[in-house]
Amino acid sequence: MKTDPFVIERTFTAPIPAVWQAITDPGQMKEWYFDLEDFKPEAGFKFQFLAGSEQKKYLHICKVTEVREGSKLTYSWQYDNYEGQSWVTFELFDAGDGKTRVKLTHTGLGSFPSKDDPAFSKQSFADGWTYIIGTSLKEYLEKE
Repeated sequence: MKTDPFVIERTFTAPIPAVWQAITDPGQMKEWYFDLEDFKPEAGFKFQFLAGSEQKKYLHICKVTEVREGSKLTYSWQYDNYEGQSWVTFELFDAGDGKTRVKLTHTGLGSFPSKDDPAFSKQSFADGWTYIIGTSLKEYLEKE
């Protein structure tokens, strides 16, 4: 079953280097993203984290596949003991006046068993990324 990728774009009042740090530094990522034990923006770096609802947590298993310093970060995204594999890509663009446009694309969502678990539905990913990028990252980057 083919599922179109989920794409979200937002512009933040923060320069590219600050946004790049926020999406690649594990200390900063814990503030707005997930609690990663470690993260390195290096192709081949593997990381994992637990996330989900109060009722059920999922072990996310990821591997960095592409890095263009300051502009693009891609990693694979799978779940322990579930079929499917997807990819998350962050792209950063200069929006002028010290602002950065972030485009997040999550492809491969149709590979997950959404019929068996609504947590794997495209809507679930859309809700999650809309909050993470549209609210959590925005508040982190634009805090006074």
